[in-house]
Amino acid sequence: MFVGHYGVSFAAKSLDKRIPLWLLFLAVQFVDLLWAVFVLTGVEKVRIVPGITATNPLDLYYMPYTHSLVAALFWAGAGFCAYRLFRKRRRDAAFLVGAAVFSHWLLDLIVHRPDLALYDDSYKMGLGLWNYPALALSLEAVILLTGIFMYLRSSRAVTAAGKFGMLIFAVALLGLQGIVFFGAPPPSPTAAALTALLAYVVLSGIAYWLEKKRE
Repeated sequence: MFVGHYGVSFAAKSLDKRIPLWLLFLAVQFVDLLWAVFVLTGVEKVRIVPGITATNPLDLYYMPYTHSLVAALFWAGAGFCAYRLFRKRRRDAAFLVGAAVFSHWLLDLIVHRPDLALYDDSYKMGLGLWNYPALALSLEAVILLTGIFMYLRSSRAVTAAGKFGMLIFAVALLGLQGIVFFGAPPPSPTAAALTALLAYVVLSGIAYWLEKKRE
């Protein structure tokens, strides 16, 4: 899953306005941010295999440190503790950040082929929705748009960019999802990891800018 994860960011922001939206954007993709770094450093492995699923050409055959259930729970706990450390006496907000981190694994479970381990590299799971493009894209859109709707209901635009920017952003995100599903596969694992890192950082920056246009 890609843009659907951001629906969780918007929903969490609607529940606690004190948490920066850009931080929630990073939280829901934190597991993938680590995955990209670990692929670039050779810690985790991926192959480009066009056709391995109908919408995603990545053979994610070894990623125990980021995408196993045990690892996801660990990183969610780390997110909770880090937020508590830097934002003292805000346990409820820290819980939302940790939940945002863990939501990545839960949503990935729906779309991935069986490549998500329970622990280490064992007992791999995945419901395989990526093999059904229309359903997968619809799920991404529903989760994203539901989260954005919750966010817009809980905030108020203070500029024209704040009024229309999030809707334009939503359309752009869905366009990116279409490119991910139906565009050319990345030329190499390195290219896939670098593209992911760049996308997550840029999208978080856009979220930061747009949030400033609302209150």
